[in-house]
Amino acid sequence: MTEIRVPTLGESVTEATIGRWFKKAGDTVAVDEPLVELETDKVTIEVPAPSAGVLGEISAKDGETVAVGALLGQITDGAAGAAAKPASAPAKAASSAAPPAAPAPAAKVPPSDAPLAPSVRRLSAESGIDAATVPGSGKDGRVTKGDMLAAIEKAASAPTPVNQPAAAVQVRSPSPADDAAREERVKMTRLRQTIARRLKDVQNTAAMLTTFNEVDMTNVMALRAHYKDVFEKKHGSKLGFMGFFTKACVQALKDIPAVNAEIDGTDLIYKNYYHIGVAVGTDKGLVVPVVRDCDVKSIADIEKSIADFGRRARDGQLKIDEMQGGTFTITNGGIYGSLMSTPILNAPQAGILGMHKIQERPMAIGGKVEIRPMMYLALSYDHRVIDGKEAVTFLVRVKESLEDPARLVLDL
Repeated sequence: MTEIRVPTLGESVTEATIGRWFKKAGDTVAVDEPLVELETDKVTIEVPAPSAGVLGEISAKDGETVAVGALLGQITDGAAGAAAKPASAPAKAASSAAPPAAPAPAAKVPPSDAPLAPSVRRLSAESGIDAATVPGSGKDGRVTKGDMLAAIEKAASAPTPVNQPAAAVQVRSPSPADDAAREERVKMTRLRQTIARRLKDVQNTAAMLTTFNEVDMTNVMALRAHYKDVFEKKHGSKLGFMGFFTKACVQALKDIPAVNAEIDGTDLIYKNYYHIGVAVGTDKGLVVPVVRDCDVKSIADIEKSIADFGRRARDGQLKIDEMQGGTFTITNGGIYGSLMSTPILNAPQAGILGMHKIQERPMAIGGKVEIRPMMYLALSYDHRVIDGKEAVTFLVRVKESLEDPARLVLDL
């Protein structure tokens, strides 16, 4: 018999929700065949069968929240599964014949008027956790200081419930009967809950502001059109605009290091590395895989990484560590037709660049009106970290690099 348990899900991820089981109890499974889908705060992962055999009783049903290491179910081989059923009958008979065990938990409940230790009272007052709700491990079930510390740590590591500030919209008056009959209520996935919570936390915490500029895409588009065929032939991936934008942002981040910083308490952490997050929309929500060390990667390396991340994000195959550690984020609403937006920060980062639709517009060039392919750029930034002058200068640096792509080659 082999146990199926929740695997280690990655740094800071302690629990997951059962998305759906691909098999039912009694189904035959093969080694490494996907058994169950787990939804975490960051990604959806599939748990494969650790061995071949027959899926036994399922311990965690769809929609349940499970911790890392929790038992999901068991697998027995065909013979063992058949033998286990008749063997269970005498076991049940034996258990029913045995006298009921003394209720151990009842013996551990302390008297209602049992005094609490001073340290327990102090921790309860400081943390807001009612000691009466904490299981006690002391004599007669009394709550100890260790019990309180463990409860505080557990509460601190637990995810913020989404039905509080992030999803206050759920507190709504009932719809009229005619409308209610045409409504569909769907439980939010853990990913969507986390997106909602994190975005609202950013708005509540950061002093967020957005500055705008526009970039003439003529030269980048000409460069791309000239080299896209030979680029794809050599590197096996298409030449898009994200490689240019990523390199342009890295150049600007080097000039304006505050945009690559974050707040830690009363300190500012300036990062001398450039891990760029690229927002990818999927049918389950927005995820942000991170292309690491973009300052030493070529445009071809960046394009290949982004294409690979995008493909695996849509297939739900991203790993959690591939979405951690970013220092700056780029989001491209232009692929959906967005002309202008104010992106929300990807905490704890201090800046995010929004790309938009390329649209031909009449521009004054050297005293004459010309039609040029223009794109609006939006930089949302945390004003606690970045001054207005720095934000505007950063965006101008990005604009200059894109309008004269030779700057990217010459490191100007």
